[in-house]
Amino acid sequence: MVSRTTHSVIGTRSLNRATLARQLLLGRAGMSARDAVGHLLGLQAQNVKPPYYQLHARLAGFRPAELAGLMESREVVRMVTMRSTIHTHTAHDALTLRPLVQPARDREVGHFRKGLVGVDLERLTARARAFVEAGPPRTMGEIREELLTQWPGADPQSLSVAARCLLPLVQVTPRGVWGRSGQGRLTTLENWLGSGRADAAADGPAGAAAAVDDLVLRYLGAFGPASVKDMQTWAGLTRLREAFERLRPRLVVFRDENGAELFDLPDAPRPDPDVPAPPRFLPEFDNLLLSHADRTRVITPEAKGRSWAGNQAYRTLLLDGFLAGLWKADAGVLTVELFAPAPKAAEEEIVAEGELLLAAMEEDPKTPAGRWSVRFGSIHG
Repeated sequence: MVSRTTHSVIGTRSLNRATLARQLLLGRAGMSARDAVGHLLGLQAQNVKPPYYQLHARLAGFRPAELAGLMESREVVRMVTMRSTIHTHTAHDALTLRPLVQPARDREVGHFRKGLVGVDLERLTARARAFVEAGPPRTMGEIREELLTQWPGADPQSLSVAARCLLPLVQVTPRGVWGRSGQGRLTTLENWLGSGRADAAADGPAGAAAAVDDLVLRYLGAFGPASVKDMQTWAGLTRLREAFERLRPRLVVFRDENGAELFDLPDAPRPDPDVPAPPRFLPEFDNLLLSHADRTRVITPEAKGRSWAGNQAYRTLLLDGFLAGLWKADAGVLTVELFAPAPKAAEEEIVAEGELLLAAMEEDPKTPAGRWSVRFGSIHG
């Protein structure tokens, strides 16, 4: 094994540009929405609209109807995967990723064990599955009430958490479809897709290890260069060091400016740190800002903590590749709040990008193009 002391140091701006290139944020990509969802290993989807804004920032010519159509045809789905949060995934990734993160969901159930005294988790899983698959998709409230008929003394919230974690539940359409509304209703992934269950361990330990290795390589392709801790933060998993060590001969290794070991794919893009990065408007909960243990590659010390208030995330603006402000859009007006003054040329680029966003994502077709505007000010004012 090559001595780890010989690894090249990769600076913060180089890390920034490499990550933006993987995230399709240095220039809009000419790929389909489905291919982009797969490349990015899913889109954070705690709220309904963010996946659409994530793709607008990354794809040339993207329109919301493209992703909406994929949801309605069941080629992409909304379900809990990484970090116990809802993501939009391709059907293939939903079937393969959910089993890989299941150990984390099992541990989550353990945190609610005081509310599940006397509850047989295998029976709970079977009963919840039978309930959602026997009829129309159910709300979480309906699932909880069904489980309470069997375990009336259990804590209702704990029963809900157990069902959500132990079963691969999908939020069915019209929930998540652009321009439509719908209550969150659930059925199992397999029932929604009409496919057999995926089981990462079906091929034994060797098959499970190969699946994890593939996930590491795909993560690096979308978020690298990255450390073991970075990927563990993204996936909500632990004990991934073994997979990185198995793959070490196939990877290149760097050190960041603090000495942390970063792994990467040999042929992945690592642009010059001075390559221009255009301004990009990102939605709340964009995975770019959530998928590394060390987020200084996109969030400067001065901007740390400014994209959140309590447990609420704001929509964010990237300028020169780094978090530089917040934004909101309402009635054809996009308001930008910058953390620091920007040069006139940068402001003009921000306005042009904002007008592009309004033209593509404006929800009110009655709003004429001439009424779209971008202004600088407080998003709270």
